[in-house]
Amino acid sequence: MYYVKKRIEISAAHQLQLSYPSKCTQLHGHNWIITVECRAKELNEDGMVVDFTEIKRKVMELLDHKIINDVLPFNPTAENIARWVVESVPNGWRCEVQESEGNIAIYEREEE
Repeated sequence: MYYVKKRIEISAAHQLQLSYPSKCTQLHGHNWIITVECRAKELNEDGMVVDFTEIKRKVMELLDHKIINDVLPFNPTAENIARWVVESVPNGWRCEVQESEGNIAIYEREEE
């Protein structure tokens, strides 16, 4: 199995829809660190799991310096963003979304 990991830093805002009172229901921003992991049993014709540039493009072009609520069709929690990244990036397997120093959410695709 081959693995690659890409770390991306973005600045973006979001506003959460929650079932309880929270300051996070107000529009606010983070300097996010998104770590994307991809894997493949076989390399592509270029000898890669996926091009690092493709990973960066998929995440940064859509999310960097944006209001995430305006571009993603779900409640933009760190957990939901991590799942979206894995599902959006070729050969995506695992993603860590760090929205602040002590808050990290992880999504990992189940074994197929």
